[in-house]
Amino acid sequence: MKGLLAKINWFGFAGGVITILVIVVSLFYPWWQLTVGDNLMKINASPVNMNFGFLDTSFTIPFIWALNVIGLLTLLLSGVAMLVYSVMPTKPFSKPLLDFGYKKPLFTFLFFVIGLVVVTVILQAVFSINLPLMGSATSTVQIPFASGITLSVLLSAGFQWSFWLAAVAAGLCIAARVYHKKVAAHKPDIAVIAAPQVETPPIPTAK
Repeated sequence: MKGLLAKINWFGFAGGVITILVIVVSLFYPWWQLTVGDNLMKINASPVNMNFGFLDTSFTIPFIWALNVIGLLTLLLSGVAMLVYSVMPTKPFSKPLLDFGYKKPLFTFLFFVIGLVVVTVILQAVFSINLPLMGSATSTVQIPFASGITLSVLLSAGFQWSFWLAAVAAGLCIAARVYHKKVAAHKPDIAVIAAPQVETPPIPTAK
């Protein structure tokens, strides 16, 4: 039993479990949230579930919904791959599972952050909207078809606890990749079984 537990990559096992937990949590809690005004408009963003709220009415965009489905399936396959690999890290198929599984939470996390930064830069450069990633800021928006009339709105944004849970999952999967060499090099204990002694019958002698 001790030898079997020693062969498990516990970093990968924890990373797989938390990756699947991130999927479930992200369906209800966004990674990043933006509030416009006094709950006039709200944006809940995550790779698994992104939706918009306007005057307490929630809606989504079909293209973004399709991207969310892809993100959900990607993280789900990654979590399952990490779990299967972790309990059998010395099997011939385990290394390909690890190479597939450990990258996905990290790439999903990085692409999400990069996407937010890119959107912020574009809104600032094209529409002069000061969109904060964290904290609050007052942005001035010009009303269309009304020359010289502007509207100042308060924008409040921040990363939620589910975002940091996703960061933990990505970190554990990377740790599993680093720890793999030690787990793969583990030699199982070989029990030495003594061969039964066979008594040789006496050779009869001629009288």
